[in-house]
Amino acid sequence: MSIEIERKFLVKNLNFKTESFKKNYIKQGYLNADKNRTVRVRISDDNAFITVKGKSNAEGTSRFEWEKEIPVSEAKELMLLCEPSLIEKHRYLVIKGKHTFEVDEFLGDNRGLIVAEVELNSENENFEKPNWLAKEVTGELKYYNSSISKNPFKNWI
Repeated sequence: MSIEIERKFLVKNLNFKTESFKKNYIKQGYLNADKNRTVRVRISDDNAFITVKGKSNAEGTSRFEWEKEIPVSEAKELMLLCEPSLIEKHRYLVIKGKHTFEVDEFLGDNRGLIVAEVELNSENENFEKPNWLAKEVTGELKYYNSSISKNPFKNWI
């Protein structure tokens, strides 16, 4: 069993793009988007994965995560079974200090939403914060990808 520990932040400007060392396109959907357990299918460029995540702890920083690579052809078939709607985004990887931030710039119905995540080894681990980070949204369910697939960002404004 693997535990994912991460913190999530909104992003206040596009400066992360010049600091990024990698960008890829991601399309994902949810076979189950229940807050207690999610089952996600993701295609990231030429790779595909199925991921199961458990319920987050009270702070929203830790939860069970299991992931397995699958053929892209199977992921495309599974996406036909996903709950509405699919999420599309560009993911930028940015190194700051000893950590890599994953910055997701959402597309389609979630255009305008930009969220950065950093994975940690422990819940109280210190990390260097880039100057483009804004409000911390760790544990705020509405910013989970499984939530924005049901209630897209365009409906928030």
